[in-house]
Amino acid sequence: MKRRSFLHHSLAVAATLTAAPGFAALAVDNRYRKHIGIQLYTLRNLIAKDAKATLQAVADAGYKQVELYGFPNAQPMIAAAKDAGLAIHSAHFEWDCVVNPKDAALSDFSRVLDQAKETGLSHLVIPYLMPSNRKTLDDYKKVIAHANVAAAKAKEVGIQLAYHNHNFEFAPHEGGKSGFDLFVEEFSADMKFELDVFWVVAAGLDPVRLLDKLKGRVTQLHLKDLKHGMKTPTFDNNLSEDAFQELGDGVIAMEPLIAAAEKAGVEHCHVEQDQSPDPLASIRQSMEYLKKM
Repeated sequence: MKRRSFLHHSLAVAATLTAAPGFAALAVDNRYRKHIGIQLYTLRNLIAKDAKATLQAVADAGYKQVELYGFPNAQPMIAAAKDAGLAIHSAHFEWDCVVNPKDAALSDFSRVLDQAKETGLSHLVIPYLMPSNRKTLDDYKKVIAHANVAAAKAKEVGIQLAYHNHNFEFAPHEGGKSGFDLFVEEFSADMKFELDVFWVVAAGLDPVRLLDKLKGRVTQLHLKDLKHGMKTPTFDNNLSEDAFQELGDGVIAMEPLIAAAEKAGVEHCHVEQDQSPDPLASIRQSMEYLKKM
């Protein structure tokens, strides 16, 4: 096993062994538990059929806030969330207006910012990169340049821009450096991260250690669990559907993550499960797990 692969494997194993039963990281007065969110992409198929009933079910399950997807084309979600009494602070948005802007002024992103302010958002998140935007480190550098400009524009209107990782950003490129390495090195002080712990572990890294490293630079956390027995590291974004597990059913210890999030200055935690045969049952199960931690 090559040294890099061994290191990745060792860190992933460490992530599965750091649970501390009785740690009570999500005690009743824990601020993440009191304001726990859900990334609504988890429920995308149900939302398309009946947004109002689905968002009410989210509130009934005990979630306090929602993170939108596909913003600004998210009016049914926004209206349904407000009707259900759910807070909305953050949205994944149509990222091409930053990653592949049509002009140097990022005019399309300026319009997204206007709509975000009107909606009352405080966070916008770049949720993905297409393969054409991540083939080489030079591709990543172009993303960084655009993101830094966009983050400065967002800051001017009181909105925090962040980047949501998958596992592909951690793949080594020329010289062994990854796209994520470049993000850490070259994102401006205005540009932050939304760390998805599932994809960090899938890439063979320990999210607790990464949170410690990125203290002050991670504004939000995505909580999801990875199936036992999955081979890591993997940098392929196309994992099997059953790789995505309810919290507590996989290999990722959640309590140390919550504690690390507090130390790192994370503002919001959102449950997410990209794939599930019964998304509502999944988010209810994850909530029950959080209550019992």
